[in-house]
Amino acid sequence: MPTTRRTDLDVSSVREGELLWTPGPEQIEFANITRYTRWLQRERSLTFDSYRELWEWSIRDLDAFWQSIWDYFGVKCSVAPDKVLGRREMPGAEWFPGARLNYAENVLSHETPGANAVMGLSETEPLTGVPWEDFANGVRILATELRERGVGPGDRVAAYMPNIPETAIAMLATTSIGAIWASCSPDFGAHGVLDRLAQLSPKVLFCVDGYRYGGKAYDRSDRLREIVDGLDSLEHVIFRPYLNPAQRDDLPVKATLWQDLMDRPPVPAEEFEFEQLPFDHPLWILFSSGTTGLPKAIVHSHGGILVEQLKLLHFHMDLHAGDRMFFFTTTGWMMWNFLMSSILAGVCPVLYDGNPTYPGVDVLWKMADEAGVALFGASPTYVDMLSAAGVEPGARYDLANLRGIVPAGSPVSPAHSAWFYRNVKSDLWLATGSGGTDVCAGLVGGVPTLPVYAGEIQAPSLGVAARAFDEQGHSVVNEVGELVITQPLPSMPVALWGDDNFERYRDSYFDKYPGVWRHGDLFRVNERGGCFVLGRSDATLNRYGVRIGTAEIYRALADLPEIEESLIVNLDLPGGGFFMPLFVKLAEGVDWSPELEKKVRDHLRQEYTPRHVPDAIYPVPDIPMTLTGKKMEVPIRRILLGADISKAANPNAMANPEALQFFARFASELEPGKGERKG
Repeated sequence: MPTTRRTDLDVSSVREGELLWTPGPEQIEFANITRYTRWLQRERSLTFDSYRELWEWSIRDLDAFWQSIWDYFGVKCSVAPDKVLGRREMPGAEWFPGARLNYAENVLSHETPGANAVMGLSETEPLTGVPWEDFANGVRILATELRERGVGPGDRVAAYMPNIPETAIAMLATTSIGAIWASCSPDFGAHGVLDRLAQLSPKVLFCVDGYRYGGKAYDRSDRLREIVDGLDSLEHVIFRPYLNPAQRDDLPVKATLWQDLMDRPPVPAEEFEFEQLPFDHPLWILFSSGTTGLPKAIVHSHGGILVEQLKLLHFHMDLHAGDRMFFFTTTGWMMWNFLMSSILAGVCPVLYDGNPTYPGVDVLWKMADEAGVALFGASPTYVDMLSAAGVEPGARYDLANLRGIVPAGSPVSPAHSAWFYRNVKSDLWLATGSGGTDVCAGLVGGVPTLPVYAGEIQAPSLGVAARAFDEQGHSVVNEVGELVITQPLPSMPVALWGDDNFERYRDSYFDKYPGVWRHGDLFRVNERGGCFVLGRSDATLNRYGVRIGTAEIYRALADLPEIEESLIVNLDLPGGGFFMPLFVKLAEGVDWSPELEKKVRDHLRQEYTPRHVPDAIYPVPDIPMTLTGKKMEVPIRRILLGADISKAANPNAMANPEALQFFARFASELEPGKGERKG
């Protein structure tokens, strides 16, 4: 049966807040959150007439809400907790004290004979499923091998691996024995990897010889040797030949071949023991983008990630046992960890390693159709690529199983929202979300029983006391403020690695509002609870006392085909003045002209306000981006205010460090105290 598309929908004319979709009675009945509210009524004598009422209860009575999550999902543990919350203050809230459990054990408890545990596709390998029997046995074999090599609770195990099933097996084997997982994708340079992993002194490194992207092989053998040499703590290197699967010679020092390690008899499930750990025992370490120094090594816990992901996957992604889920990600982004956690819901994650537009711009939709994907995740940048190429997935593929889309990674414009309804399906739940590496979860996101409005995130997530705070720490509605969390969350990091006195932790999250988590994003919430994440708050544009999120500028410029990418900053000048330049990277074949400049200015003024119009616009060769695809607004602002490049930005954390040179030259040409360029 062909999919239904809104061929009458004019994507370019859709405005913020326009109704795009409303769930029908069958969709509401099918939703996990509906079943949960009925369970609350039956088991807890709690009745809620709306999602808003349910959310208010979830942040007002943390003990009752999080106990209900534990009980509803039947968290597997060897020792039950004494209570939900011990210490309640932030930072340092103590969750489920006394509990003993293991994240990987809860994942593997969903083993389903005859079904695939994961599926994988790469530029060289067709879509292939890994049966549960092979996947779970692979985890047990590898975990046993690690134990025999002296790896145990608290040891760090690092990976320089692509998004393939073996990486998932390695992560679960590591965490099943209480060791701590950390990962960098092989597109990272050696310095970028060492900036991250050297902080941890890992005992084991899983690695590959390279990767393929866009039809080209990228040999990383030299970089791998540099990484191994730079990690003095390594005792074991486990090497999985990827570019050359038959390779057995010229291996890194201390290396054991993956296939040799795994070539041993099966380990029966009843003979394998998962390490039983406290709720707050470190599970994995994620890294911040590291734009201004060494990346923060953010430590998440077994229990915190477990209960948070159970809630997120079921209620805000509406995933059901047997579903297949895809999100385009590398192993260096938190979305990979989230994708792996989908197995907690009995879901089969679909992994892709390669360029999302190779060999054809629609390769991911072809994969989604073949795999029967129910939930498809990608960034708004990917939508821009599809739109520019004129791709209409709903016209090419059946996508019969597809129920939802999760756009994440950067702000989603009304046009992005509408594109899916015009080009994929009209009956589609758009579960836009925003969260971050710091909590490895969504703070605001989708609710399958609520309507979808263009450019709007549906609601704060259950258990997340998300508010917009003004400068005085007052909660505001319909005003841009700081995104804050006023009540503790189980998935808030238990520590930053190496931050023994918690000084960096407090400075990172609690510096502005004591006892309240400041997430670092600009945030707006409307009367119905709809949410808007508008860019990093430390890159705030302050015009005439009115704060503007950079995402509003980027959202408007996304409508102009002449502009490929952009970056805007605001420079505070002596005497209370300011200078707000906009830098634009032009689309191929486009020349900068007075006419185009006028078009940009008029469009910003029309779409938002005169305050959104920059003081000057400059074409640039490239926009500086982090390895995870984020615009480097804060470092560029610091450079333009006179900071040395070496102190303002870490080139090892960048996708395109050469892009900084333009801004260094530009800064040298600025009139002191004025902002404008000389002459």
